[in-house]
Amino acid sequence: MNSRTEQRVALISVHGDPAVEIGKEEAGGQNVYVRQVGEALAKLGWQVDMFTRKVSAQQETIVQHSPNCRTIRLEAGAVEFVPRDDLFANLPEFVEKFLQFQQENGFVYSLVHTNYWLSSWVGMQLKEKQGSKQVHTYHSLGAVKYNTIDVIPLVAATRLAVEKQVLETAERIVATSPQEKEHMRSLVSTEGTIDIIPCGTDIAQFGCIDRQAARAKLGIDPEAKLVMYVGRFDPRKGIETLVRAVGQSQLRGPSSKLQLMIAGGSRPGQSDGIERDRIESIVAELGMNDFTTFPGRVEQEMLPYYYAAADVCVVPSHYEPFGLVAIEAMASKTPVVASDVGGLQFTVISEETGLLAPPQDVAAFSTAIDRILSSSQWRDELGEAARKRVETKFSWEGVASDLAQLYTQLLEDKPEITQPEISPEDTQKEAILAS
Repeated sequence: MNSRTEQRVALISVHGDPAVEIGKEEAGGQNVYVRQVGEALAKLGWQVDMFTRKVSAQQETIVQHSPNCRTIRLEAGAVEFVPRDDLFANLPEFVEKFLQFQQENGFVYSLVHTNYWLSSWVGMQLKEKQGSKQVHTYHSLGAVKYNTIDVIPLVAATRLAVEKQVLETAERIVATSPQEKEHMRSLVSTEGTIDIIPCGTDIAQFGCIDRQAARAKLGIDPEAKLVMYVGRFDPRKGIETLVRAVGQSQLRGPSSKLQLMIAGGSRPGQSDGIERDRIESIVAELGMNDFTTFPGRVEQEMLPYYYAAADVCVVPSHYEPFGLVAIEAMASKTPVVASDVGGLQFTVISEETGLLAPPQDVAAFSTAIDRILSSSQWRDELGEAARKRVETKFSWEGVASDLAQLYTQLLEDKPEITQPEISPEDTQKEAILAS
């Protein structure tokens, strides 16, 4: 095996396409993580292939991001968008197409890094069929998620079983925070090996624009007290809590400069479009239309302006295993008010880089937001401390370096890798837990 092959890794993200525009349906933190990790690993000399599922005939099959990094879209099931909770039945075909890709290109991936529970099942199949070593990042845990929603999907039992199996069988699990690791141990399994490697952000992209320049670019009042949300429209993101909290603000009044901006894309008729309609109706009901704006999906190159323009960025999620939005805002020197849950307890240091509030606690969020808006000096101090924390802990270069060390360590003990025979019937048969 030559050095180039040894430095080859497959990042598998079945439903989170790393080449898709961020903010579209099913496109959020996981997409950013896989793409940024892939590109940063490529700069370190790794050959990185990122595998995802093709959802449109118009999509390119292979997107080359850099000489050593590309996205490869495999056809598994109908070439159309399928919600993640309905994708499990497509996974055997995804495995089959992955094996075909290897066969056609004359190599086998001895290491796969899977992302989210759907991809973990794919990785476990590759481990069984050809001895690939598996690293896995959960991105969210079913055991946590299902405690925060009212309607449990039919796939829940399958997901919980797969998440337990991968924790116990993968060579390494990557937790993005100590809190996520604790949840794995207390809610999933005491077996398996877990490393903590946080998510990252582009510290060069964020933090180089000052507030007034950003506001001039976006046409925002220089004197505004601007509260910002950035992210998907999803009930679990807690946008309703934010809206009601701002509605209760002590700074609200006839001559108030209070403004609320809820930035994120939505597709009419899809789940995120339905949630946006619901949020807009709450804004109207509370009489907040005159100071609330919905700019829609924000292009990646414009995101630094939005974060920089804000006095405070709010992350009111019911649960977040990490929370990329929080560190993007912090990198932009914008303090964060976040739910006191999951990885947000790790990224945001309350009273130092922002404030934490109990999830879905409207009064607590309102008080926290008002505290920061009421003191521009404290706001700036929090913002400076936030930037320093991101520089120290959360750069993509640092994340990729830690992952590269882990991959190298795992590859030093080389398994016997052989190209398996591809049998769709066998692949289908081995769709454990598919009922």
